[in-house]
Amino acid sequence: MEARTPWQALTRPRFPCGPWPWRALGYLLSGGLLGAVVCGVFLFLGVFSLVLVGLPPLLLSGLALGGIERRRLRLVDLDPAPDPHRPPTAPGPLAWLRLRAGERATWRELAYALLLATVLWPLDLLAVAVAAGLPLVLLSAPVQLAADGHETKVVKAYLVTSYPEAFAAALLGALLLVVLAHPLVAFAGARAVLARALLAPRGAAAGDDRIGEVIASRARLVDAFEAERRRIERDLHDGAQQRLVALTMTLGLARLDVPPGPLAEQLAKAHAEAGRVLTELRELIHGIRPQVLADYGLGEALADAADRSAVPVDLDVDLPRLPEAVESAGYFAGCEALANVARHSGASRARLTARLAAGTLRLDVEDDGRGGADPAGGTGLTGLADRIAVLDGTLTITSPQGGPTLLRVEIPCPVRSASSVSSSPRTASSSGRA
Repeated sequence: MEARTPWQALTRPRFPCGPWPWRALGYLLSGGLLGAVVCGVFLFLGVFSLVLVGLPPLLLSGLALGGIERRRLRLVDLDPAPDPHRPPTAPGPLAWLRLRAGERATWRELAYALLLATVLWPLDLLAVAVAAGLPLVLLSAPVQLAADGHETKVVKAYLVTSYPEAFAAALLGALLLVVLAHPLVAFAGARAVLARALLAPRGAAAGDDRIGEVIASRARLVDAFEAERRRIERDLHDGAQQRLVALTMTLGLARLDVPPGPLAEQLAKAHAEAGRVLTELRELIHGIRPQVLADYGLGEALADAADRSAVPVDLDVDLPRLPEAVESAGYFAGCEALANVARHSGASRARLTARLAAGTLRLDVEDDGRGGADPAGGTGLTGLADRIAVLDGTLTITSPQGGPTLLRVEIPCPVRSASSVSSSPRTASSSGRA
């Protein structure tokens, strides 16, 4: 299998004859030259542009260098170096610059640029001079002697006066060229590791892709869940409910047609039972997706839930129309909270508040009950928290012993549109029902 990094190449038996020494030499030599240019650019920006313009030119130079370095990494690292920057969500250069200024990858690129301009490029050229320049000078000893005539100084230190000495120096240079290829490639590999760590960490792109896929799949799951909920509600409403209505009417007509007696009593019982089943089915359909939620939005649906609450509820709701998944989650959160108030709190009154602020739906349900609510106690709050978490929302409960209890739901969401604003604010007091 082909070596993909310098570290893998160093363990191969044919390493000195392979391409990796030349790759390392090209990487370090180009890095030294590029670093010298970057040093000059940074000196210019530091003296003039930083004073007159500010930080953006330095950030732009770091971004440009990061792109060049990720491409240059392919000389010594065959694994792709992906771009760690996110695509802008808004058009225009200002939005692009604002996004880049807020990314950690941008500041890592600037740090790498400063490191290259001050420390790395001299080290790159020094490594090339020692591992390649010195052996090549020794190899050229016979040529230098022939050019000078009688004697020559190799590497400014070793005096060569005869061709045997010159060829001995050349042989030493050839040996050094092979021996120093290993540290040269190792140094290039270390440089590549440092560059990748700052400019394109391994697994970062894959991790971002996985996170993006999880977010996308979660959004698809929410949409599919809501679509299935609407389908079930529609099938029950148009199918089973209509048949039960027809059955109830048929039993009622049959009851009127028979004379008083045992058969009439049985038909009366069947008619009453069919009516109770129809009522339960309507309650079930209402629980799956209430019509008021679909027609008028979350504000009116919460008002309807407060009207049906067994505990009197003070209502303070001011909401526009929201995405269907958010409205559904907010509605069932409010219903579950009011049901828990009635079943477990012993409260005499509750308050429900719902607002949309800064792109976040916040729903508060507070009661004056005994407190001590525990989500792990089987009150349905754990499942509710999971449902809200699917929408990147949070559910928090503050419930000291003795009360009061405050349940807060926060769900991020955009307003659906300006034309689909919901009903006017609802501020009311609901007496509940016994």
